[in-house]
Amino acid sequence: MAEYKSRKDVPDKYKWDLTEYFKSEDEYNSTYDKAKQQIDLLKDYKGTIKDPDKLCEFLNIFIETYGDVEDLFGYAYLVNDIELGNSKNIERLDKITKLDTTFSINTVWFDNELLKLSKDEYQGLFNMNPNLNKYKFFLDEIYKDKDYIIDDDKQTIVTSLINAMNSYQDIYSNLINSEIDYGKVTIDGKETQITIGNRRRLMKNDDVEVRKQVYYSFGKEINKHANTFANLLNSYVNMTNTNAKIHNFSGEWEKHLHEEDFSDKVFKTLVEFTEKHTKSLHKYYDLYKKVFNLDKLYSYDLARDLVNNNTKYTIEEAQKLILDSIKPLGDDYYKKFSKIFAEKYIDYCEYKGKCSGGYSISTINHNSRILMNYNDDLQSVSTIIHEGGHNVHHQYVKENNPKQYRGVSLFVAEIASLTNECLLSFNLMNNGKTKEEKLSGIDNLLNIIINNYFGAVMEGKIEEDMYELVSNNGMITKDFMQEESKKYLAMYQGKDFVIDEYNINNWTRRSHYYNSFYLYSYSICIATAVYVASKIIDNDSDMLDKYIKFLSTGGDVIPYKSFMTLGVDLEEDTVYKNLIKVFESLIDKFNEIYESEE
Repeated sequence: MAEYKSRKDVPDKYKWDLTEYFKSEDEYNSTYDKAKQQIDLLKDYKGTIKDPDKLCEFLNIFIETYGDVEDLFGYAYLVNDIELGNSKNIERLDKITKLDTTFSINTVWFDNELLKLSKDEYQGLFNMNPNLNKYKFFLDEIYKDKDYIIDDDKQTIVTSLINAMNSYQDIYSNLINSEIDYGKVTIDGKETQITIGNRRRLMKNDDVEVRKQVYYSFGKEINKHANTFANLLNSYVNMTNTNAKIHNFSGEWEKHLHEEDFSDKVFKTLVEFTEKHTKSLHKYYDLYKKVFNLDKLYSYDLARDLVNNNTKYTIEEAQKLILDSIKPLGDDYYKKFSKIFAEKYIDYCEYKGKCSGGYSISTINHNSRILMNYNDDLQSVSTIIHEGGHNVHHQYVKENNPKQYRGVSLFVAEIASLTNECLLSFNLMNNGKTKEEKLSGIDNLLNIIINNYFGAVMEGKIEEDMYELVSNNGMITKDFMQEESKKYLAMYQGKDFVIDEYNINNWTRRSHYYNSFYLYSYSICIATAVYVASKIIDNDSDMLDKYIKFLSTGGDVIPYKSFMTLGVDLEEDTVYKNLIKVFESLIDKFNEIYESEE
């Protein structure tokens, strides 16, 4: 992959096209003005909720305005991330953030007015105006909060304060992406700047001295800021936990369960089963030691792939491999994924000042855009097929649901992305032209399971401990996070893993902590994705039909029922047993191919 110094050096074909959102700055500004007028109008409906006709009017305007604000914010967010630190981008994002705050303030009364209705009054609204039935689930999801109501004045104050304070993720992103200089590494006589975006690729280098140099240089700089990262986390957790308690929840965890319509048993089953089966992960590390002839495992070694597959994929080659891998999902899915490439939904290339990582952002009006930092390797291919899964999922949801139900739970969304990653790996494992290709397919899926299942449960449990600490009037500190890391690294990585002063600060790189309990969704979803992908690869047409139905389901179905569409009961450990079985069979398959004469 060519290295680019700035965005202007990147070829246009590798940049996303945002004109679907706004064709010009004038169109953006006119939409902003329209949204501002609509937001001002919405506050005039206060006190009219008992009138079903007025309620229907309000909801129609609300949904339309919500879509406009989402487009405005999404566009500003996307543009800001491709050039962090640009004052015009920062101002645009700040301006729409403030308008979004006004939107919240001008409609903050709505939930309370609805929740103050008696059961008979609430049900009577739908009898008097049948047009409200299109919003029934939307309203039911609000009305279920009747026991958590607070008065209007208090709600206005709380909303204003939270919107004014809630910049933790932006502060974190700027700190870790732009403010810290991680130093340089010398590879083959050439100096390379270490960044969040290229760190993983650099850590795959075959030269142990290069890996050490990257690991220690990066770790040393992160350690200098560990107290700041801990303070940010402590403040964020305090804010979310306090907000939950103000709304009569015991804390953020209870609020999270209530919002997602999950029982506590779902997560207890997940964590308890996983912690009882960490020996399966140790089996993987035994394989790792065998392949690399190691007695001990160091963090600077674990980033390497098990197989020395140096295949480099151009962006065009990656696109072809991805389209081949998703063929089992049928013609319509294939057509939808092809649209991602044809209509330039992806911003591919890395350069200084661009946000690291990868994500897909969609709005109820438009298909998503994908940000990434392409590195020519299989991991980058995997990122495209992962984020592309989110994009196609949204296409199905948008195609089959009205605007008010085009948002889906994170627990549902991650299955769409992880199933695609499984299909990519199965394709390489089963159809690889060389021994190395087959092994890389297995290794890729092993890493997906390790990161999204074992890793996410471990880090999710640390997050749960963080909230428990704060709920008991404790404080999240660097020392607390480091002790947590030591405890769980020992449990998950095994006795031969070396815990040092740097890997105990891995928590500083988890932006997921600024989206409460997001990590557990990955664990549940990878287990379900492996279950789904395995059956589809085996030509199970019934599962394929269920999966497309699952992808088409909108936000008017609670996540637990969405999983049931696939035949998965999350209060049982069936999918986790299947995952461990597949995981161990992949290790055995790797051993078999690795030792063969092929």
